Amino acid sequence: MLTYPQIDPVALSLGPLQIHWYGLMYLIGIGGAWWLASRRLQRFDPKWTSETLSDLVFWVALGVIAGGRLGYVLFYDLASYLNDPSLVLQIWKGGMSFHGGLVGVLLAVLWFSRRHGKSFFQLMDFIAPLVPIGLGAGRIGNFINAELWGRATDVPWAMVFPTDPAQLARHPSQLYQFALEGVALFAILWIYSRKPRPTMAVSGLFGICYGLFRFIVEFVREPDAHLGYLAFGWLTMGQLLCIPMILAGAALMWWAYRKEDVKHETVS
Repeated sequence: MLTYPQIDPVALSLGPLQIHWYGLMYLIGIGGAWWLASRRLQRFDPKWTSETLSDLVFWVALGVIAGGRLGYVLFYDLASYLNDPSLVLQIWKGGMSFHGGLVGVLLAVLWFSRRHGKSFFQLMDFIAPLVPIGLGAGRIGNFINAELWGRATDVPWAMVFPTDPAQLARHPSQLYQFALEGVALFAILWIYSRKPRPTMAVSGLFGICYGLFRFIVEFVREPDAHLGYLAFGWLTMGQLLCIPMILAGAALMWWAYRKEDVKHETVS
């Protein structure tokens, strides 16, 4: 069994002001995505300026934070937040939903695309390879907060998390998600999108890969105590929300390449 490193969730204290590692992970994710987006900006649209990219990053980040928080409230713990609405603002304590954040991003991109003469999926294909940076950073934040740990296990790399009342050796599922949703997903999408692809294909591949990676990790991740398993003695809320993502991603990729084949047939 490995020893949990006991990292203070507060990275820096300045009097009454506390800067949490969880919040810094969001800044790292947004900043890293912004930097990489600037490297591909000219290939995406030579007419776009750094100011246009800054506006896009701002609205997408707003979608991530607002959507992620509201999604967690609606999907995972509505009763607690109805009982104490002030909890909604305490994002440093965790409680962010990827699926809610995705909805927030989709709405932000839909609005932004109409303002700047791009199709919705052109923008989504541009953004999708950047998202795993934030996902990976967020999972490191979960690990530092000692939250969202895995199920009890006897694997040699199991850990006892200080926030676990039962003090059981558990899967460090946050690190599994960092490796899959962060590192692996980034590598897949970045390499795939280096060459021109049919519109919607990159977005579709993101939906398929993220959905599969998350669905797999949920088998070793402890479900939320107040939700438990939704069906079959193993289905979690995270898995349920991933099913439409996988199906939608597959449909997008099929349609993207179908349109490409039809276009080539028409030309020839």
